Amino acid sequence: MQEPAKVNPQAFATARKSQLLDKNSLARMAGVSSLTITRLETGKPVLLSNIKKVMQALGYTVADKDRFFM
Repeated sequence: MQEPAKVNPQAFATARKSQLLDKNSLARMAGVSSLTITRLETGKPVLLSNIKKVMQALGYTVADKDRFFM
C-alpha cells in the first residue's frame, strides 16, 4: 500500500483553473474521482499514484514535482 503524499493544494487548484478545467473534467482526464481532485485542492491525503495521474493530465511530469509538493 502506498503512503499519502503531502502536496501544495494551491498549486493544483491554480494549475487546473489556468487550463479552464472544472474538477469533474480534470478527474475524467486523469482517471480519478472528483473527490480526489477536491482532496488535492484542500490539502487532504491522496495516494501518490493518483497525484501522478493528475499531474500528467495537467501536462506536468515528475520533473515538476517541486511545484506541487511541499
